[in-house]
Amino acid sequence: MATSSKTEPKSFKEASQSDKWIKAMNAEIEALEANRTWILTDLPPNKFSIGCKWVYKVKYKANGLVERYKARLVAKRYTHIEGQDYLDTFSPVTKITNVRLLLALVVVNNCHLKQLDVNNVFLHGNHNEEVYMNLPPIMHSTKSNQVCILHRSLYGLKQAGRLWYVRLSTFLISHGYRQYSSDHSLFLKQHLQSSTALLIYVDDIVLLGNDLLEIKSITVLLDEVFRIKDFDDLKIFLGFEVAHN
Repeated sequence: MATSSKTEPKSFKEASQSDKWIKAMNAEIEALEANRTWILTDLPPNKFSIGCKWVYKVKYKANGLVERYKARLVAKRYTHIEGQDYLDTFSPVTKITNVRLLLALVVVNNCHLKQLDVNNVFLHGNHNEEVYMNLPPIMHSTKSNQVCILHRSLYGLKQAGRLWYVRLSTFLISHGYRQYSSDHSLFLKQHLQSSTALLIYVDDIVLLGNDLLEIKSITVLLDEVFRIKDFDDLKIFLGFEVAHN
């Protein structure tokens, strides 16, 4: 029984036989609705809706015990039509040479070096295109022709990464950060002797600088808007293991 309870389902039909996974799916639906990811509407004539599916994962603690059962709703990106369901998809990520350079500068100048992880990053992007999605399995509607029109991004969408990057970069620029011309994933803020930088790789953000108050301030602002999952000294980033002494 202990072994079977930790098995990750391969389909909704299999997951729906377990109360743990039903609870996990309902929690995901509640989170998506609280985030105003969609609203229910009738599918307009001559419009097509994309599919969606559930992906299941058992999260473990460091000691091997089960932490939680995670169910994530994912859009079926292979049903997307370019020009209709999405336009731009490119999202820049930081360059490895800049990571090395900034880590070296931190050591030379004895700067603060922090990292944070944004919770559910792809759910924060705002949609520009008109995208309709079938009702997720486990959701029901009293009307037969109802679908979800997406107002926020969703995991699996081809433009999800770009929508998140656009929203995050707009937020940082509005709070006084300057986007570096040679690396659009590097944001700098300088004032008198204070200097702070953010290095972005999708949902992993490295903060470094000589002003700990500014680092804490921008972290609080990010947490208010996007919900920060972790905030600590940088330990691992893109294969680099960082030791503080």
